Order: sequence, then structure tokens, then C-alpha cells
Amino acid sequence: MRHGNKNNALGRKKAHRDALLSNLAISLIDHKRIETTLAKAKALRRYVEPLITKSKEDTTHSRRVVFSELQNKEATAALFRDVAPAVASRPGGYVRIIKLGNRLGDAAEMAMIELVDFNTTYTKERSAGTAKKTRRTRRTSTAKAAEPKDEAKSEVDEEAKGE
Repeated sequence: MRHGNKNNALGRKKAHRDALLSNLAISLIDHKRIETTLAKAKALRRYVEPLITKSKEDTTHSRRVVFSELQNKEATAALFRDVAPAVASRPGGYVRIIKLGNRLGDAAEMAMIELVDFNTTYTKERSAGTAKKTRRTRRTSTAKAAEPKDEAKSEVDEEAKGE
């Protein structure tokens, strides 16, 4: 039974698990999309979303809190410089997990975890330019279809009479 067990230990001791999640978070911030196992992706989501929320407020305190978790200056700077402005208006749900299937070697469930606002397929800016056009039918009403034929027929008749 899992009474009160809120975290997935991922088969590791606490220090090893913290280092793993920190490294995965750094990779996610740098590359905006990574592939890992489903269990690691779910654990990473719980780890990185509070950091992204913290980065929305650019203060010295929030930078130090994020740096204490990541222990990487470049990733911390990228988080505050690139990611935070992109998610400023989003109230939460900064990452998306997409299941990919099983890995060939050990049949582990694989998943892709990505930052939502950095996927150009789903963002509004990209979809606004390539929005679907409204569907046009080729059918017309019988009255509209009959009028041009009648006009064309009458023009042909007038030409025939004039000759």
C-alpha cells in the first residue's frame, strides 16, 4: 500500500533522485523538449512546474531559489530570459507529456516532455497564419445557376438574330 507516499522514488535514493531531476530539468530548459521514460517525465513535471512559476517573478530571491534547485547558471538564466516571458500569461500547465510507446531494449514506457509555449505546431501565432480556410461547396442554388445560362443563351440568340 502507498499510504502517504506522494513521490515516485524512481528506484533511487534521495540524493540520486534530486540530481536526476535537476539534470532532466536543465535539459528540458535548454532543449525545450526531451524524451525520457514516462515515470521520469511525470516526476519531472512535478519538479519543474514550480520552478517555472517562480521564474515568472524576476527578483533576486526567486533567481536564488531556482538556482539552488538547478545548480546551473546557464539554465537559470535561460529560464528567466526565454521561458518566463513566454509563459507570463499562462496560469499553469507549462509542460506537456506525450506518450511515445515502449522502448525496444527493456519495453519501458517512453514519453516526450516539452514546454507548451515552445511547440510551434500548437501555438496561436503559428496557427493564426495557417488557419484552415472555410470550406466552400461547389453547389449553387438552382435560380443562380439558371440565370447565367439564360443570359448566355439570350446573348447567343441575339447574335444569331443580328446575322
